[in-house]
Amino acid sequence: MPLKVRKPYVIAQEGDHTFIWLGLDEAEAEKGILTNQYLIMDGGEGILLDPGGYFVFERVYRNVAEFINPEKVKAVFFTHQDPDVIGSLLPLTEFFPNATIYVSSLWVRFLPHLGALTGLRLVEIPDEGTTIKVGKAELRTVPAHFLHSPGNFSLYDPKVKVLFSGDIGAAVFPEGTWYLFVKDFENHVKLMEPFHRRYLPCRKALEAWLRHVKQLEVKVIAPQHGAIFVGDNVRKFLKWLESLEEIGADLL
Repeated sequence: MPLKVRKPYVIAQEGDHTFIWLGLDEAEAEKGILTNQYLIMDGGEGILLDPGGYFVFERVYRNVAEFINPEKVKAVFFTHQDPDVIGSLLPLTEFFPNATIYVSSLWVRFLPHLGALTGLRLVEIPDEGTTIKVGKAELRTVPAHFLHSPGNFSLYDPKVKVLFSGDIGAAVFPEGTWYLFVKDFENHVKLMEPFHRRYLPCRKALEAWLRHVKQLEVKVIAPQHGAIFVGDNVRKFLKWLESLEEIGADLL
């Protein structure tokens, strides 16, 4: 079965505010796990969410440029420090020259190891979270500590009710399988369960994140790996997370 290049897709839109999935090249699976990148635009400005590793940067940049002048990308949000999240930092600083990097205060000192030593504008996200303004939109960082990084955040877009959950909700597709939106939730659980039981550290951390999320009105959950949850599948996903009694260290 030939590998396919998937074009970007607008997940949600409200006036001049748009939440976009930035496409995929299935051949990327040959170099590592497939990753999702997202762009939020508001009032002619943009923010990139977890722009990915070095080898996906060309595809990400090309697809961003279809929607917005790269000089209008004002921010980049990193959920945490994994290479599939921050590995493209060096070209990011060159090709998105006006972007400020938002990342947990725990990981700021590690970023220069990627070679971006000059011209790096950083905002350290405190443990309790912060607000990121793009255009007229105010996006909220949601604490997701230890899931699976000690300095980890999700990002909530209140204008379109989309929660970018990072690694929470991750699924690993078997070879020859891919879909953008979850349709058969029960079968999709089989692709999520190994990751969540091994990488999430304990029930306490998961319960803390769930308490934050329950305070939000969420219509879409968009993870960094796997497929997107919409409508009733959002409820099913959160209920499934609540049902995970033993994860991470609980299994020892």
